[in-house]
Amino acid sequence: MVAERLDGKLCAASVEEELQGRIIACKEKGIAPHLAVVIVGDDPASHVYVNSKVRACKRLGIKSTHIELAASSTEAEIRDVIHRLNSDASLHGILVQSPLPPHMDEEALTDLIDPSKDVDGFHPQNLGRLVQGRLDGMLPCTPSGVMRMLKWANIDLTGQRAVVLGRSRIVGMPQALLLGAKGADATVTVVHSRTKDAQAVCAQADVIVAAIGRPEMVTADWIKPGAVVVDVGINRVDDATRERGWRLAGDVHPDVAEKASWLSPVPGGVGPMTIAMLMENTVRAAEQNDN
Repeated sequence: MVAERLDGKLCAASVEEELQGRIIACKEKGIAPHLAVVIVGDDPASHVYVNSKVRACKRLGIKSTHIELAASSTEAEIRDVIHRLNSDASLHGILVQSPLPPHMDEEALTDLIDPSKDVDGFHPQNLGRLVQGRLDGMLPCTPSGVMRMLKWANIDLTGQRAVVLGRSRIVGMPQALLLGAKGADATVTVVHSRTKDAQAVCAQADVIVAAIGRPEMVTADWIKPGAVVVDVGINRVDDATRERGWRLAGDVHPDVAEKASWLSPVPGGVGPMTIAMLMENTVRAAEQNDN
């Protein structure tokens, strides 16, 4: 068995195609979807991510505002920026790029964002709606991107045993909630650092979503033959065979492709879907602004 490719690029392109009509409809009503991205510091990976988001906005005709602040900025300065963006009626989405410098309280700053503009889906109000089983709010982009990719591949989750590796508030926990929500109807187990015999738990799963940030930890002996495997991880690892001296690796070892039925690649899997869902959240926020 060789796994079929859960191609995030193709799925993201289909999402963007759908969004184009919705963006046109907004503009016909005099509403121009507008996203503001705030980045603090000079982390190279963060700048790559932000540039990808800005390019996606340009591709779709979404207005974007890119705010760069020095790593030495105070938390009070970031708070002032967020308050200013909250009060800007022409702005529909606010994203503060993670990670922030260590002297800042990232969760407290996220809590300041107007929930209706929280296109990352991290505000307690939006996460709380998800806990209630409500999918009408701003959903976290990576978990909702995984769900859209599974739907795109016509993978039926009903009654399937799903394992989520990782319990972060950004990916793991919201992912588990989405997989178990009505309409998806998987039976979900969350595996984390304190789980006993994580390998044995994963080996019983029909669907695995790996989001633990440990390169190639999930090997073929963790996987039940025919399982669907979604690799959320993106890790930079040393590789002397590459000219640049490093390569990108997921949380899942490439050998899993010989055992799984579906496998998302790294890169080109969940990453493009995360950006596509950010664009969708921005458009949804603009549409709700009209209500």
